Amino acid sequence: MRRVLALCAAAGIATSVFAAPASAKVGYYVIRWDNTGICQVWNEDLRYKPFEWGSSTYKVVSKPLPTFTAASDVQIKLRAERRCTL
Repeated sequence: MRRVLALCAAAGIATSVFAAPASAKVGYYVIRWDNTGICQVWNEDLRYKPFEWGSSTYKVVSKPLPTFTAASDVQIKLRAERRCTL
């Protein structure tokens, strides 16, 4: 009986380890602020959208990317192309 219980517990833990990365996929994208030209990496999983105040508005300038590193690479590329100031 103990072996069956231990086997079931091990199977449950192994299943949760494989299921966690699939559910943990978070999208990142790069936004560009119109008034300053600054590009910023934004996380889609955040509860609120970026706060627009006064004349500051933003546009999404990239497609959703799976990792922060990929979004950061896009941001650096946009800076090299002089489409972003910072």
